Amino acid sequence: MNGVIVINKQKDFTSFDVVAVARGILREKKIGHSGTLDPMATGVLPILIGRAAKAQSLLPDTDKEYTAQFRLGMTTDTLDITGTVLTETECHIAKNEIEEVLPRFRGDIMQIPPMYSAVQKDGVRLYDLARQGIEVERQARPVCIDTLELMDYDETTQTGSLRISCSKGTYIRVICDDIGKALGCGCVMTDLCRTKACGFTLKDAVTLKQLEQIKNEGRLDDVIRPTDSIFTCFKPVYISEKQAVRFSNGAALDLARVKKLAITENPTLYRVYGGQKFLGLGITDPEKNELMVKKLFF
Repeated sequence: MNGVIVINKQKDFTSFDVVAVARGILREKKIGHSGTLDPMATGVLPILIGRAAKAQSLLPDTDKEYTAQFRLGMTTDTLDITGTVLTETECHIAKNEIEEVLPRFRGDIMQIPPMYSAVQKDGVRLYDLARQGIEVERQARPVCIDTLELMDYDETTQTGSLRISCSKGTYIRVICDDIGKALGCGCVMTDLCRTKACGFTLKDAVTLKQLEQIKNEGRLDDVIRPTDSIFTCFKPVYISEKQAVRFSNGAALDLARVKKLAITENPTLYRVYGGQKFLGLGITDPEKNELMVKKLFF
């Protein structure tokens, strides 16, 4: 079994929990996932099965989309509702006040990772230090927030939701915390759902319970997607039968002999097909004028 199944992760499951359960359902040892989701988060988590698991380190850096619930007037050590409450104050923030600060966090910004995160400091995970009550200085990292919109807001309860489209590595709870700081009242994330990842949305996803039912009914073909579906952001290249044999054996191809391949100044990744069969990813070498094998998936 090879390909991609999009899982709608349930709350209180880690990404590794999802992989472990999927292994049991599918009776498949080689399974990876496309990106970690915190246990409190739900939503889109593509899992990579069989030969597709080799794609884990090659996944394109596509934007992810989230819906985040928040509450004003509170801060916690984890920046979300699961943590220990640090401050709790009564506040009366109006909707327009929130909308006025949102532009500060759109576009290319620098973001400091939270202490409760898997980021490493001198070889130690930050969350391990945080659990010991140790806080260390963290270096801000560049992230891109393409979309940050207030979807709804209840001024009575000081709660609402945000729609966020962002680059890989963005911490949504940090965005909520930063908004709280900008408003001067504190803010925690109370719920998080990833609505899009690797080009897939919630409409493409099934729960683990649904996956088990689908497996028992013999309908896995309905939900398993081909490996190349996670690489659609790369342009396809179709090569001849002889070239396919050469490429499949790990040999580079002369770019001048590859039809309809636009030669660029910088190395560029392509999806390579022999006929209609997806062979793998190829990368151009402008200096050698060759299409080299990046990874084979057949």
